[in-house]
Amino acid sequence: MDDTFEPIDSPAAWRGDELAASPAWRRALTVAEIAALERATAGARSAPLPGFDASAFPVPELEPLFAWMIEQLERGPGVVRLTGLPAASMARDDLKRLFWGFCVNLGMPVYQTAAGEVLGEVKDETGTGAALTYDGPGPLKSARTIARSTGALRFHTDKTDMLCLLCATNAIEGGVSKVVSSVTLHNEIGRRRPDLLRVLYEPYWRMRPTDEEGDRNDRVFPMPVFARAADGSFTSQYSRTYISQAQEVPDVPRLTAAQTEAMDMIHAIGEEVCLRAPFEVGDMQFLNQHVTYHGRTQFTDDAATGARRVLLRMWLAGRFTRMLPDGHVIQWGDTRAGALRGGALVGRTALLAA
Repeated sequence: MDDTFEPIDSPAAWRGDELAASPAWRRALTVAEIAALERATAGARSAPLPGFDASAFPVPELEPLFAWMIEQLERGPGVVRLTGLPAASMARDDLKRLFWGFCVNLGMPVYQTAAGEVLGEVKDETGTGAALTYDGPGPLKSARTIARSTGALRFHTDKTDMLCLLCATNAIEGGVSKVVSSVTLHNEIGRRRPDLLRVLYEPYWRMRPTDEEGDRNDRVFPMPVFARAADGSFTSQYSRTYISQAQEVPDVPRLTAAQTEAMDMIHAIGEEVCLRAPFEVGDMQFLNQHVTYHGRTQFTDDAATGARRVLLRMWLAGRFTRMLPDGHVIQWGDTRAGALRGGALVGRTALLAA
């Protein structure tokens, strides 16, 4: 019996109010863990940044923490928030080194752009504080362009198994992190509109973002929003921006009314059931991109005081990650569980030692 369209019973199927009341996805770093991270950071100051591997950042004290994170990310809610890191008192280079070292102990960093970005800073780069939006005349703005403004970001996934963020400094207003379970979206759409759930399992044409993946011959390709691997594992990869950009290519099939309605429902239900979790300086957030979407509210920096919202960002492939559907090789490069996959340069690690 095909249960593809049946509700998915999983710890990853949560609602924001439930998760906000649960301690299962978050915890504070202990004094001993912070001391271990600071010791390893000092010991790795001569290592190349970015590029060093876990051997240059030994933190055996954190092995139980990493085991807990892996369980929560792959077999739990798919969200982890760590608090308590004294980022405000750290030099920015040390903070970057600590974040890189922490992440390479959890997974394998992959490239965020074809130009070689692996440790990014998500911040306003407009120079004016402009809140860019998805609408407007001319070609559609890329998601990356909007993310580097103060504008709100709608729900989407990044092309990676794990999205890792660290709040280095904060804005004076807004920039609230929004996370939604794509498993809950699947279940809610199936409950309300089973016809549209089936549509989301059909191919949507997408465009590879030029500012992330460069100018390629295979810029457009079809892939469903919801899919299952051969072992039944669920995955969802979704960015409305890249679907809309593909519509600018003349020979790409036009979106149907049902496809557009299904995307509208994703965003409407997402606002209903998402987790809204403001960042504090020093917070680290980790998201399994197969079972969560993320976004943010608009934010305001303060040029007078220098208060700016800056998130350090890394993309990781992990040995503990799930099998993907065969058809997803066009996006990921490899669909095997635990493979090095995803990123702007598919199949390539950002570790100099590899």
